[in-house]
Amino acid sequence: MKIAILSNEPTNYSTQRLFEEARKRGHDVDIISYSQCYVSIEKDHPVIRYEGKTLDHYDAVIPRIAQSVTKYGTAILRQFENQGSFTTASSIAINRSRDKLRAYQVMARAGVGIPKTVFARDTSNFEDVVELAGGAPLIIKVARGTHGNGVVLAETQKAAKAVMQAFYVEGVNFLVQEFVKESAGTDIRALVVGGRVVASIKRQSLDDDFRSNTHQGGVGKAVKLTDEERKTAVKAAKSMGLAVCGVDMMRSERGPLVLEVNSSASIKTPEQITGRNVAERILEYIEQNAKRRPKKDKVGA
Repeated sequence: MKIAILSNEPTNYSTQRLFEEARKRGHDVDIISYSQCYVSIEKDHPVIRYEGKTLDHYDAVIPRIAQSVTKYGTAILRQFENQGSFTTASSIAINRSRDKLRAYQVMARAGVGIPKTVFARDTSNFEDVVELAGGAPLIIKVARGTHGNGVVLAETQKAAKAVMQAFYVEGVNFLVQEFVKESAGTDIRALVVGGRVVASIKRQSLDDDFRSNTHQGGVGKAVKLTDEERKTAVKAAKSMGLAVCGVDMMRSERGPLVLEVNSSASIKTPEQITGRNVAERILEYIEQNAKRRPKKDKVGA
């Protein structure tokens, strides 16, 4: 099978593991920097150019699209989709998951547990926003962000108002979320592949930071999920339309609450901590679902 890994970081752990696993399983695999791709759009002839050459058809594409270039990356991915390539994450699903407000709206509609969330921009109804979110302390986060960036803990109502006003002045849309005290500084990441949780870790901040993300200095350890947590992770992934993703959850007194569904979740920490071969599970999923394009007969054969 001919497989493309779309990644701007060819030496990244996740990219390399997927590349190695695909090669080990006998596939023809390329790592393509999607930021260097450009496309030609015309009727019935979708073309993708890379390094001055037209890319051949790929049976399957594994997108590793960075948050900062979501729009361009998903536009390139759509061109692969137009060529009939199977993808482990569709362009629509990636964009849906990257928009935090949209993601919460979709999950809430699907019956997935999420923290109480209020979407706002203007601060004229500040008191009502705070009350709707459950009162201080509160989590205030930029509507688009990743790796724990753009997330602030406002411990008092005064601090919450100051943060909201700062975001408003900058023209930034933000979400105001309840602070779940019992899970402060910890969360769970479950990696979902093809409707199954294949690895799960618990992440803990090293200091008093309320964020547990490993990009913010958190550490992880293997964790066994409850049946409810497993079902929640799978349901959240399904609601986003993502067959391969990471689901970040909090443990609360009222059950698991989903914080985010990550379409390009790193497999490094889950693999290294749990010993599970996540890359293998992803390749198995591709092999079971992607269709090989029949090879053209040679002229005169």
